[in-house]
Amino acid sequence: MRPVRALLVLPTYQEALNLVDVLDRVRAATPDIQVLVVDDGSPDGTADLAEEHGAVVGGVEVLRRAEKSGLGSAYRDGFRWGLERGFDVLLEMDSDLSHDPAALPSLLGAIEHGADLVIGSRYVPGGTIPAWSWYRRLLSRWGNRYAAGVLGLAVNDATAGFRAYRATMLRQIDLDGVAADGYGFQIEMTYEVVLRGGSVVEVPIAFADRLRGTSKMSGRIVVEALVLVTWWGLRDRLLRRHSKV
Repeated sequence: MRPVRALLVLPTYQEALNLVDVLDRVRAATPDIQVLVVDDGSPDGTADLAEEHGAVVGGVEVLRRAEKSGLGSAYRDGFRWGLERGFDVLLEMDSDLSHDPAALPSLLGAIEHGADLVIGSRYVPGGTIPAWSWYRRLLSRWGNRYAAGVLGLAVNDATAGFRAYRATMLRQIDLDGVAADGYGFQIEMTYEVVLRGGSVVEVPIAFADRLRGTSKMSGRIVVEALVLVTWWGLRDRLLRRHSKV
């Protein structure tokens, strides 16, 4: 039996301050994993740095995109790249060290035990979040509970961006039809897996705040996610009701 081929997709924009640490820690945690850096034309030279340090640690490819086109778009392009090259597992994580690469083996292990989607979760026993303000903590918790309730997801952290997909499951999803970005992309992909009867497993992670650089997340992305979740829930309820008529 051939070894499992796994690809880690790392979207970047202005991450030159963090990328060397990220690649070093990924390689230390998973010596055999392939890495694809998807860079959105970072003016700080992130793509060049990825190629230079990638040659040092090995197993790093860079997909250069002309301009900043969004997180969801970066993951879709990265997943397509990996599926075209026959990878068995596609992983994703942030490139700002808010996700600890040391947790990668636990995500891969859950895939090997049969999961179709593994989520590195902040909200299962053993998972942690930083000392956020009450407002941010409430927004994150409430957003996840709202998505789970409206869409019928038995998932505690559907917005999490540290995850692994079985390639056979990703091939069943029309990536061109997944249009959301940011939190909405993560929720939509979780929903797509569940709709297809896929097995979703959550493993605990310790989430950390970014130490260097600036966050790319905006209020618009949060609002987009809430609007889309509401629409998906209403749409599917109407479709189910229509099918019974």
